[in-house]
Amino acid sequence: MELILEIDLGVSGGSDYAAPERFQGKLEIYLQEAQQLGWLNSKTVVIFPEYLGTWLVVAGEKQEVYTSASVGQAMKIMALSNPYAFFRSFQEASGQDRLKDGMFRMKGELMAQTYNTVFSELASKYQVTIVAGSMVLPSPQVQEGKLLIGTGPLYNVAPVYMPDGQVSSNLVFKTFPTEDEQGFINAGQVSDLPVIDTPAGKIGILICADAWFPEAYEVMSNKGASAVVVPSYITGDRALERIWQGYSGFDNPADVMESDIGIITKKEAWMKYTLPGRLPLSGIKYGVQACLRGQLWDLGSDGSTIVVEEDKTTAVSNVDGAAMVNVWL
Repeated sequence: MELILEIDLGVSGGSDYAAPERFQGKLEIYLQEAQQLGWLNSKTVVIFPEYLGTWLVVAGEKQEVYTSASVGQAMKIMALSNPYAFFRSFQEASGQDRLKDGMFRMKGELMAQTYNTVFSELASKYQVTIVAGSMVLPSPQVQEGKLLIGTGPLYNVAPVYMPDGQVSSNLVFKTFPTEDEQGFINAGQVSDLPVIDTPAGKIGILICADAWFPEAYEVMSNKGASAVVVPSYITGDRALERIWQGYSGFDNPADVMESDIGIITKKEAWMKYTLPGRLPLSGIKYGVQACLRGQLWDLGSDGSTIVVEEDKTTAVSNVDGAAMVNVWL
């Protein structure tokens, strides 16, 4: 029987990302607790949320970055603190939002190195498979079991670390970046979404917004996924209580009821048009969503664990901060 350990990670103002050792220490707290509870075994798949690694972009920066009132202010301080490196990266930027593009390009190598060090050690130490959330990197790739960057466009990518500490060669690219992301993040191909062989079975991964689109589930089903996991980040405090205005950055799929738009809440739309509503139609039995929680400058966060087991959906109550949920399938 396989075990999926889902972690809605609570982060704090960027300071959790100040140094690689601090980042690793934050994550290991959860795995240590899970081990003490007897939740970890050879078939455990640990799921961290979307954008978990993205904020490593602030690693090694001045204290003022972590205490800034807004993410925009933090980025300006970073640019001024690294004028030559940022100028080079800004010149190489290809996205419409050249500030963000340049910033992630400038720190991409450090971000990828930190991920390799931290997650390789955690996966091998605890002998588990880790879906390591996601992060924004320029042309990410895997060579000889390590996550590397290139010089091309930025992508939101989810690496999976196996129990031997190696990165799966099948990187997961976000294929439906939201309108806010499209200024600096490129889209992967839906047909290229992989299903990854793990000791627990074949796992499909959809990065947040990808879970809204029926064609993504069709690919997962055709490739034999036994479970789908969704690392997510829902921006804005109490965001799910707001009225849903339809899909962001792409046309609404044909099955979306126009009468829902502008009427139902985002939470109702999330339950109807993402994992809980779409997974049963795909024939895939199991699904789990993990959310990034906490206070990242002025961005805010919302959401909680959602578990789908065939026709049964369980939505764990929201908490202000982190949560850890184990699911036996």
